[in-house]
Amino acid sequence: MTSYFDDDDVPATAGSLPAGEPAEAAGQHGTKVDRPRIQAAVREILIAIGEDPDRSGLLDTPKRVAKAYAEMFAGLHHDPAEILATTFDLDHEELVLVKDIPFYSTCEHHLVPFHGVAHVGYIPSHDGKVTGLSKLARLVDMFARRPQVQERLTTQIVEALVTHLKPRGAIVVVECEHLCMSMRGIRKPGAKTVTSAVRGQLHDPATRAEAMSLILGR
Repeated sequence: MTSYFDDDDVPATAGSLPAGEPAEAAGQHGTKVDRPRIQAAVREILIAIGEDPDRSGLLDTPKRVAKAYAEMFAGLHHDPAEILATTFDLDHEELVLVKDIPFYSTCEHHLVPFHGVAHVGYIPSHDGKVTGLSKLARLVDMFARRPQVQERLTTQIVEALVTHLKPRGAIVVVECEHLCMSMRGIRKPGAKTVTSAVRGQLHDPATRAEAMSLILGR
């Protein structure tokens, strides 16, 4: 499985995974992904909906789902400090923005996907230190690879920036389509949900307007 956290500049910690290591090798608070338990549960679900888990097309489905869940929820077992630990003293004092970061996540209410893009920006601290641009994308992936709701995802990203980079300001805007609205319930495919979170100097109307103009100026 491809790791999203295997750059050489991400330090190894007790909670981090070596490149190529299965997702269940380490976990939050020492827990592990219990693949056999997931497989047993998936088999029971197949029986409960009236399927035959022993037919050829479904025989390996529990194993495949367990493997997929270990990947889809790998973000539970990582700390944002691992990703944002490396900074560079570039003496840059203006907005840094990475926009249109694509991601997939899983709705914690229905365990179906939601997907979209995140726009992540910050005004560096007074010492001008910045993190690598790829780290902002990795931060989005880390929080997306959990059972999630969009509102919390947005807040977690911005709070991680504030906690670990100490910026003068931060902004996160997330745009998503939720399959729990597209394929079930109200069934409105294509409907988009937009959430935002700002901290520090990005609360200033002029500064926020500048950031939003950059985000929306596609």
